[in-house]
Amino acid sequence: MADKQISLPAKLINGGIAGLIGVTCVFPIDLAKTRLQNQQNGSRLYTSMSDCLIKTIRSEGYFGMYRGAAVNLTLVTPEKAIKLAANDFFRHHLSKDGKLTLFKEMLAGCGAGTCQVIVTTPMEMLKIQLQDAGRIAAQRKLMPETVAAGSVATKSPTAMQITRELLREKGIAGLYKGLGATLLRDVPFSIIYFPLFANLNNLGKRNADGPAPFYVSFVSGCIAGSTAAVAVNPVDVIKTRLQSLNRGATEDTYSGVTDCIRKILHNEGPSAFLKGAYCRALVIAPLFGIAQVVYFLGVGEFILSFLPKKDN
Repeated sequence: MADKQISLPAKLINGGIAGLIGVTCVFPIDLAKTRLQNQQNGSRLYTSMSDCLIKTIRSEGYFGMYRGAAVNLTLVTPEKAIKLAANDFFRHHLSKDGKLTLFKEMLAGCGAGTCQVIVTTPMEMLKIQLQDAGRIAAQRKLMPETVAAGSVATKSPTAMQITRELLREKGIAGLYKGLGATLLRDVPFSIIYFPLFANLNNLGKRNADGPAPFYVSFVSGCIAGSTAAVAVNPVDVIKTRLQSLNRGATEDTYSGVTDCIRKILHNEGPSAFLKGAYCRALVIAPLFGIAQVVYFLGVGEFILSFLPKKDN
């Protein structure tokens, strides 16, 4: 991304298209990740990602795997656009003669991660409620002793219903529940991802001045994305738990990040922080690989080329 100067509209288009394609491809795995992370000892309904997806299809149908996808598809465009464009912005202003030190690459990633939570937090908040509704419903049927009576509506709520309820009860802060945990996840993720991607991508360049081939960008995005995803998975577990509104009768509730860490360690052990790690890696790797390919292929520039140019 740092190899060439790209206009802001093109960056936004590239980020948006990449997000839409990526989410459509990997959303079922993301749903499995959320459900695996949310289930606690004593209320384990799923044993693995494949078991979760099979049971979801059996109980909710094929499209049950895409619960909450509409929220992601709506908000992933601004989220990915902000993340990629912000990283380029910070890299451009921190660079000297087109070169960046590792520290400045990490600083640019930190800035990108901080900017994206404006959209990420409410998007994740709504998505998690919709994704986890199927798990709670399945528990009511198969493990009724683990779900408090009347804790979940018989009909799954829509994103608009959840949004209205949160705004009515808690105001805008309701949509930003888990903001601290989201920052603790997304900032370190970007600090790891963007410098790692840039350096891996540079290894595949055919010459010092030209861009790397698109397949190198794809592989670099996959490796950097999966590495960063696994590294921050413990914080992702904490964020998912904090943002979940509905829980079973035997499941813990949390007052904040430190309380969540303490209860997970005490009741489930350190291994609980790795729940859904491989799912997250499988989600993030192609997501960011696709993003980098779209970015480097210049899809946004191609679309903008059809627009009439303004005369100076």
